[in-house]
Amino acid sequence: MGKIAPDHRLVALFCTLAAIRVLIYCAAFPFFNNVDESMHFDLVMKYGQGHIPRSLETMSPDSAAYIALFATPEYLRKPGDFRANRIPLPLARDYDGLVTSWSSRVNYESLEPPGYYAVAGIWENLGSFLGLNGGWILYWIRFLNVFLAAALVWIAYLAASEVFPENRFIVLGVPLLAAILPQDTYYSIQSDVLSPLCFGIVFVSMARFIRADVPSLERAVLTGLALAATTLVKSSNLPVLAVAMVAVLFKMHRLRRARKLSPAAVPIGMFALCALAPVFGWFAWNLSTQGDLTATAAKIQMFGWTHKPWYAWFHHPIFTPGGAWIFWSELMASFWRGEFVWWGARLAMPAADAFYWGSSLVFVALATIGLRRETDDFRRQMSWFAFGSFAALVIFMGLLSVSFDFGRCFYPSQQHPYFTSGRLVSAALIPFLLLYVRGLDRAISWIKSERSRFCILAVIALFVTGSEIIINQPAFASRYNLFHLLR
Repeated sequence: MGKIAPDHRLVALFCTLAAIRVLIYCAAFPFFNNVDESMHFDLVMKYGQGHIPRSLETMSPDSAAYIALFATPEYLRKPGDFRANRIPLPLARDYDGLVTSWSSRVNYESLEPPGYYAVAGIWENLGSFLGLNGGWILYWIRFLNVFLAAALVWIAYLAASEVFPENRFIVLGVPLLAAILPQDTYYSIQSDVLSPLCFGIVFVSMARFIRADVPSLERAVLTGLALAATTLVKSSNLPVLAVAMVAVLFKMHRLRRARKLSPAAVPIGMFALCALAPVFGWFAWNLSTQGDLTATAAKIQMFGWTHKPWYAWFHHPIFTPGGAWIFWSELMASFWRGEFVWWGARLAMPAADAFYWGSSLVFVALATIGLRRETDDFRRQMSWFAFGSFAALVIFMGLLSVSFDFGRCFYPSQQHPYFTSGRLVSAALIPFLLLYVRGLDRAISWIKSERSRFCILAVIALFVTGSEIIINQPAFASRYNLFHLLR
């Protein structure tokens, strides 16, 4: 075997750090968090048993039993809400009453796309085969995220290497930020964890697809399947499917001008087939079982949302400077650090949130504005693809915000009518990081010393990591987490 390049060893270290970070926080946070973890767990259990919901179902008895025994009230309630000013131990509660209560609850995530739940269900069955049960099987399902986080860092490295192979600052900066990004989705049983990995694979494959004189059949198939997988993980990822299709249309236009469209017809046709056939199959399933393409009508009705006429959209506060600032700042803060609460309060730090949304705005803007001066055609195409992927998801969140009357729903609400769940934009994580680090690179281009530039990146990484440690510290004291289970 040949000697591994130093950068490969360093990126492998980043992968290891990401895996260790996710492992620790997965163990530190007890079950079941405020971001619908109980609902996602129920679906993992059902898919693991080979059951695919055909409607909005109630929680299964097996899931209800786990939730009743292991769920903590600490996410939403304070110690002062209980006797003796202390969170009760799991066995000190009405277990039978909790099982009955959870078994009667409707799982409003029942009709979500199957991608994550099928993978996690297989993983759960593997854990059961190895003899894991009780609380151990819960953490086993979460620990799937350890491998997904490490793989994401490596894919981020490949993406940066494809687009900016000569720029070591970007090539190492992108996987470094992917390794320390404090998105708490990775500390949960949650379908969004697969979105950035699947679309990261799409981004790398698309880079090779676009750069090729004539795309190979193997590359076209891989790109198409990865794109389909992205959509089948989360219905909110549909906008990136459209962006990728537009990118392929531009590639076809260039091939036609170069008189090479004919030899590329079969690979492009296979790309379209692999990307669209699984998605259309999912649409057909939804139409046969629910009567609508994305199977979201039942969930919308359950939440009490109603569609507003298009002319009423423009009365939304998002079209004011203050409303636009609320939408962007909350969306990007959530995109970086997630949505967990503890004792009913958001696990967040104002200074860190300000850095997240402020630096995101500045660096993405610098990277995009700089495309006018980009001389490399391939790099310019991929940068626009990165921007288009990220922007499409942000715009989609905006469209969802303005198109509904949210009635009495808690989130979003009539008083705060914004979709600001950053995890719903996470499919574009790698494209975002590529733009972010490219913008940072432009901002400090006046610094000629590579060591000094990396020191600035290290300061950002230390600030992000340090703020996450401070923010998430309360979870380590929970008597419901894995550390206390081991005692």
